[in-house]
Amino acid sequence: MSLRSLPEARTFKRPQNYQWDAPSDVLAKWAQMPVAAVPGADADSTISILDIIGEDFWTGAGVTANRISAALRSIGKRDITVRINSPGGDMFEGIAIYNLLRAHRAKVTVEVLGWAASAASIIAMAGDDIRMGLGSFMMVHNAWGLVIGNRHDMREAASLFDQFDAALADIYEARTGMKRADIEQLMDVETFMNPAQAIEYGFADAVDDTENHIETNACAQVRPEILARRRIDAALAQQGISRTERRKMLSQIAGTHNAADTAMHDAGINIAAMQRLINTIKS
Repeated sequence: MSLRSLPEARTFKRPQNYQWDAPSDVLAKWAQMPVAAVPGADADSTISILDIIGEDFWTGAGVTANRISAALRSIGKRDITVRINSPGGDMFEGIAIYNLLRAHRAKVTVEVLGWAASAASIIAMAGDDIRMGLGSFMMVHNAWGLVIGNRHDMREAASLFDQFDAALADIYEARTGMKRADIEQLMDVETFMNPAQAIEYGFADAVDDTENHIETNACAQVRPEILARRRIDAALAQQGISRTERRKMLSQIAGTHNAADTAMHDAGINIAAMQRLINTIKS
């Protein structure tokens, strides 16, 4: 187990009519912090979480519990570092990843490079030592998602979301030591914390300005076509367009429906056209 002996989080069966998404405001801010891993630059005991949590059906991108599990098997019983810059996403995958990390049989150090928001903040709580770079943020809120159905489905969903919120609060409470009522209040108002605030509340342990230095953290700028795609995605989300519809639109812009083409830079993306679309959406 990790050094803190953190409790296992409750898991839930995914509702059939549930669609996950990252909060649109965080997506927009995350898209302005283009941090990517340099291939082969990470230490062999480092796991980088620099994308949305959950698998993107249209591109094959995203961070999933299966991928983290494979990384942990490869690392074995050694101390690990988990580097995070993510706007969140799929709560179910976030809880599963938290459970994998908290069960790791060595020290888990979490470094927040930019954002640890929503489901990514849950993952961060698995750290024995949580370090936040200057200019980074952590965000906590109530469970977030879209449920499609009739009034009975909506009532059932509200009950389920109460349970989801309680499970998230359990994790925050165990890691921070805060009073339950105070944690629930932070979640209710969607709280953004800078490093000093996160340390004050117990969501982090230290500030480390080295986490923001690209040269010293094996980070690089995200490729222009991926950055443009993220900005378009965020702009569409802020217009209230669902994640599923956004993925269809972006796939059409790219000129391909091949989910295996994860990079999409060879799929005929017109970066200038994508940038014009961003400007049109924002205007």
